[in-house]
Amino acid sequence: MDQSLCLLLPFFLGLLHRGLGGPLEVEPPDPVVAVSLGGSRRFTCRLACAGHRAPSVQWRGLDTSLGAVRSDAGRSVLTVHNASLSAAGPRVCVGSCGDLTFQRTVQLLVFAFPAQLTVSPVALVAKQDREVACTAHNVTPVSPEALSLSLLLGDRELEGVQALGRDVEEEPQQGEDLLFRVTERWLLPPLGTPTPPTLHCQATMKLPGLELSHHQPIPVLHRLTSQEPPVTTSPKATPELSSTHSPRSPGPPPGNSSTRPCRPEIHQSPAPGGLELLCEAACGPGMSASWTQAPGGLEAYERQEAGALARLTVLWARCNPEGWFQCRLDPGGQMASLYLVPEICPPTTSAALWPGSLVLGLLFLAFLTHRLWRRCRPAG
Repeated sequence: MDQSLCLLLPFFLGLLHRGLGGPLEVEPPDPVVAVSLGGSRRFTCRLACAGHRAPSVQWRGLDTSLGAVRSDAGRSVLTVHNASLSAAGPRVCVGSCGDLTFQRTVQLLVFAFPAQLTVSPVALVAKQDREVACTAHNVTPVSPEALSLSLLLGDRELEGVQALGRDVEEEPQQGEDLLFRVTERWLLPPLGTPTPPTLHCQATMKLPGLELSHHQPIPVLHRLTSQEPPVTTSPKATPELSSTHSPRSPGPPPGNSSTRPCRPEIHQSPAPGGLELLCEAACGPGMSASWTQAPGGLEAYERQEAGALARLTVLWARCNPEGWFQCRLDPGGQMASLYLVPEICPPTTSAALWPGSLVLGLLFLAFLTHRLWRRCRPAG
């Protein structure tokens, strides 16, 4: 009997101890809280004491980076404004009920992960480019556990890719916060047939309780010549370079055309002396297609626009610069894009005049030689 009472004594003492004051409640409850650089976060600490005891609660930390604290009976609110990297570190909430003291620690983690991705090259040429690099700018932390870079084909990582290395460099410092740029390089496998229209570089930041990602498209191009057969390019196959949205957004189910929005498509076909681009949409009446972008400006091309049909002629003789052709369908503003890389350029005017100039130069040289010979020959 006495032995049983001895075993139960600590249990009753524990109940008595808990009755004098409850544990601290911290919101958010996570031991590590991530805050973006320049962002704000509020931390609330509460304590309730049993009986008529007045609770005392206060946030504590480094005086220079603690934040703004407002405390009243049983509660203390800590607000971190415009978080800098120097604001990272522990925040301690201390509460007391009479002689009993309680403590909770929260680790503040400040990170930087802007949507600033660059790729090199900006576009891949099928069966020619084998190496690609992706860089995330102005980021921290940069450990592989926190920041990862990968290549995506569709919504999955590209298989067979070979990692060539990872470089971490300091960005030019504009303030007190030290940020980095992280570059990952890969050797591409054969992309198969048909060649996919786009790859994506994905940057992912994983922190306690937080996961963010940004995407940068990498178009895969086919070099075009005037002898190539027509190729159809839809807006789904050619994303814009400025897009940083995830490629994982689901599209309409195949075979259910009634739910698909009316979208323009760009078709290519050989034309005398060049290439004809046709932007069209199989829509109802009242739709109009128009060209909105072309390398060197739309004024440099011959265009015909009528209803949901817009034509544009690319003449090889003009040696147009490579780049994006884009058309728009209104109303609705749906866009279609095509990246054109012309290979054939005719000889320039100077090249065409070179044979004639050479003949004239040889005739002048022969004439000059004959005059010198007649002037300098012996009198006999």
